[in-house]
Amino acid sequence: MTITYKNVYINNASTIAGIYEANGPLKEYFDKTYTKDLYFGETSWEHAEIKLLKDSIDLLLKKTKFKETDINLLISGDLQNQIASSDYMAREYNIPFLGIYNACATSSEGLIIASTFIDSKKVNNCIVSTVSHNTSAEKQYRNPVEYGTPKPETATFTVTGAASILLTNEKTNIRIESATIGKTIDKGTKDVNHMGAVMAPAAADTIYRHLTDMNRNPDYYDLILTGDLGKYGKNILINYMKEVYNLDISSNYDDCGTIIYDTDKQPVLAGGSGPACSALVNYSYILTKMHEKKLKKVLIVPTGALFSPTMYFQKESLPAIAHAVSLEVVEK
Repeated sequence: MTITYKNVYINNASTIAGIYEANGPLKEYFDKTYTKDLYFGETSWEHAEIKLLKDSIDLLLKKTKFKETDINLLISGDLQNQIASSDYMAREYNIPFLGIYNACATSSEGLIIASTFIDSKKVNNCIVSTVSHNTSAEKQYRNPVEYGTPKPETATFTVTGAASILLTNEKTNIRIESATIGKTIDKGTKDVNHMGAVMAPAAADTIYRHLTDMNRNPDYYDLILTGDLGKYGKNILINYMKEVYNLDISSNYDDCGTIIYDTDKQPVLAGGSGPACSALVNYSYILTKMHEKKLKKVLIVPTGALFSPTMYFQKESLPAIAHAVSLEVVEK
């Protein structure tokens, strides 16, 4: 399902990153970094995650000079059970709230919901936020971090950070032009340490359907950017697109999981993952390049493994999803 929009614009965005991200290649693009430890002055990793999310929204309001009363809707999601970080963040604001979950594809789900509300003239201004925290995610989804369990090279490293973006019906120089809602794809993969393999088919399906629905070739976009497949999943996607859809995306394709870190120098295995991975890259680096008009048309495709530890322990395979959002510079 692909939707086109006529009246949805990006006003501004805020990005806050943690230690590993601050030591990565995109440090200069983030608004704020925490470099002391992963607690950020809080008593637990979960509370640190809530702080990250709230700080990103406060920073966005400060950058835009909007007040709470100017915001019609707040949309947020994260990886915690019952999206706890978003729920506990939302209690601090007097703004109508929608909590969402699509794992690492949460940011694109939020953009699609917000864009649909704005384009249908139901709301004027909407904040979309997401967050992830390396140690709270590892604690919940895999093993207690104190175990120090070795991981294979195909495993990804959950990004610590939060990102918020303000969408509006007031014209700016970057707009959301269209979006394709992903399908849940499950190819039977059961390896929780190879999320790139889990999510690549979902990304391929969404990219193919978006290009087909919009009657476009891959080179329509200056850049096609998936969420967090990592360096192995990135190669799987390129090959998958060639073999299954006869499409070559290699010349204008990249992955946020391989951009946010230096995978050759940092101890991050296959690269970044988590809802904040694509959001931090897209809302800082990509928007900067679009403001500079070095990129004019970008298809962002955050990817998510809809992974439940409970279902995994019951020998279930791992379903995945990806949503595509088309960003375009508004030519005057």
